[in-house]
Amino acid sequence: MIVRIMGEGQVKLEDSHFAELNKLDDALLAEMEAEDEAGFRRTLGQLLDAVRSLGTPLADDALEPSELILPSPESSLDEVRAMLGEDGLIPD
Repeated sequence: MIVRIMGEGQVKLEDSHFAELNKLDDALLAEMEAEDEAGFRRTLGQLLDAVRSLGTPLADDALEPSELILPSPESSLDEVRAMLGEDGLIPD
């Protein structure tokens, strides 16, 4: 799956990594529901770090369609809330 981190670029992730990423996504949703800004900020950073470390970056000039778009690390809780669907950022 091709994943874009807004403002950074794209990475290719193997499906085998989604169980780990879903745990972080679930934690992020819980922190958002609790209005836990500090927890949200921490978990968003962990989620993005995991995508960066588990994924293989695509070349800057690659124009692959992104199947998943994640917010930038600077995104606010309200901005991420607006991006979310019913299932969170990472599809099950």
